[in-house]
Amino acid sequence: MYNNQKFIDMLLKCAVTCKFCANQCLNEHNIEMLKDCIRLNNNCSDICEATANFLIRESQSDNDLVKICEAICRQCSEECSKHEHEHCKECAKICKDCEEMCEAF
Repeated sequence: MYNNQKFIDMLLKCAVTCKFCANQCLNEHNIEMLKDCIRLNNNCSDICEATANFLIRESQSDNDLVKICEAICRQCSEECSKHEHEHCKECAKICKDCEEMCEAF
Protein backbone atom coordinates (compact mmCIF):
# COMPACT_ATOMS: atom_id res chain seq x y z
CA MET A 1 0.00 0.00 0.00
CA TYR A 2 1.26 3.45 -0.89
CA ASN A 3 2.13 5.74 2.02
CA ASN A 4 0.73 9.22 1.31
CA GLN A 5 2.58 10.75 4.28
CA LYS A 6 5.97 9.97 2.73
CA PHE A 7 4.74 11.43 -0.55
CA ILE A 8 3.44 14.59 1.16
CA ASP A 9 6.76 14.96 2.99
CA MET A 10 8.64 14.65 -0.33
CA LEU A 11 6.38 17.22 -1.99
CA LEU A 12 6.99 19.70 0.82
CA LYS A 13 10.75 19.01 0.79
CA CYS A 14 10.78 19.63 -2.96
CA ALA A 15 8.81 22.87 -2.55
CA VAL A 16 11.26 24.20 0.04
CA THR A 17 14.30 23.07 -1.96
CA CYS A 18 12.98 24.83 -5.06
CA LYS A 19 12.33 28.05 -3.13
CA PHE A 20 15.85 27.91 -1.73
CA CYS A 21 17.35 27.29 -5.18
CA ALA A 22 15.42 30.19 -6.74
CA ASN A 23 16.57 32.49 -3.97
CA GLN A 24 20.18 31.37 -4.30
CA CYS A 25 20.04 31.84 -8.08
CA LEU A 26 19.21 35.49 -7.44
CA ASN A 27 22.57 35.80 -5.65
CA GLU A 28 24.58 34.41 -8.58
CA HIS A 29 26.56 36.63 -10.95
CA ASN A 30 24.82 35.71 -14.19
CA ILE A 31 21.13 35.94 -13.29
CA GLU A 32 20.19 36.23 -16.96
CA MET A 33 21.42 32.68 -17.52
CA LEU A 34 19.30 31.48 -14.58
CA LYS A 35 15.95 33.03 -15.51
CA ASP A 36 14.43 29.74 -16.68
CA CYS A 37 15.77 28.00 -13.60
CA ILE A 38 14.22 30.58 -11.28
CA ARG A 39 10.86 30.42 -13.08
CA LEU A 40 10.77 26.63 -12.99
CA ASN A 41 11.83 26.59 -9.35
CA ASN A 42 8.93 28.88 -8.47
CA ASN A 43 6.47 26.84 -10.56
CA CYS A 44 7.69 23.58 -9.09
CA SER A 45 7.48 24.91 -5.55
CA ASP A 46 3.92 26.11 -6.11
CA ILE A 47 2.70 22.86 -7.70
CA CYS A 48 4.36 20.70 -5.05
CA GLU A 49 2.71 22.70 -2.26
CA ALA A 50 -0.66 22.57 -4.01
CA THR A 51 -0.36 18.83 -4.60
CA ALA A 52 0.53 18.22 -0.97
CA ASN A 53 -2.50 20.24 0.12
CA PHE A 54 -4.79 18.28 -2.23
CA LEU A 55 -3.44 14.98 -0.90
CA ILE A 56 -3.94 16.11 2.69
CA ARG A 57 -7.58 16.96 1.86
CA GLU A 58 -8.00 13.69 -0.11
CA SER A 59 -9.31 15.63 -3.09
CA GLN A 60 -10.90 13.87 -6.05
CA SER A 61 -8.44 15.74 -8.30
CA ASP A 62 -5.36 14.09 -6.76
CA ASN A 63 -4.41 12.01 -9.79
CA ASP A 64 -4.67 14.89 -12.26
CA LEU A 65 -2.64 17.22 -10.09
CA VAL A 66 0.01 14.58 -9.40
CA LYS A 67 0.50 14.10 -13.18
CA ILE A 68 1.03 17.85 -13.63
CA CYS A 69 3.37 17.90 -10.63
CA GLU A 70 5.37 15.03 -12.11
CA ALA A 71 5.83 16.92 -15.39
CA ILE A 72 6.90 20.16 -13.69
CA CYS A 73 9.29 18.35 -11.33
CA ARG A 74 10.85 16.70 -14.41
CA GLN A 75 11.24 20.07 -16.16
CA CYS A 76 12.74 21.66 -13.06
CA SER A 77 15.15 18.78 -12.54
CA GLU A 78 16.30 18.95 -16.16
CA GLU A 79 16.82 22.73 -15.99
CA CYS A 80 18.64 22.69 -12.66
CA SER A 81 20.93 19.89 -13.84
CA LYS A 82 22.24 22.23 -16.56
CA HIS A 83 23.87 24.45 -13.91
CA GLU A 84 27.00 23.88 -11.84
CA HIS A 85 25.85 25.60 -8.63
CA GLU A 86 25.51 23.30 -5.62
CA HIS A 87 21.98 24.55 -4.92
CA CYS A 88 20.97 23.69 -8.50
CA LYS A 89 22.53 20.22 -8.27
CA GLU A 90 20.69 19.54 -5.01
CA CYS A 91 17.44 20.87 -6.43
CA ALA A 92 17.79 18.70 -9.54
CA LYS A 93 18.20 15.62 -7.33
CA ILE A 94 15.23 16.40 -5.07
CA CYS A 95 13.00 17.25 -8.05
CA LYS A 96 13.98 13.96 -9.70
CA ASP A 97 13.12 12.07 -6.51
CA CYS A 98 9.79 13.89 -6.30
CA GLU A 99 9.07 13.17 -9.98
CA GLU A 100 9.65 9.46 -9.32
CA MET A 101 7.29 9.50 -6.34
CA CYS A 102 4.65 11.22 -8.46
CA GLU A 103 5.07 8.56 -11.11
CA ALA A 104 4.68 5.80 -8.51
CA PHE A 105 1.48 7.39 -7.17
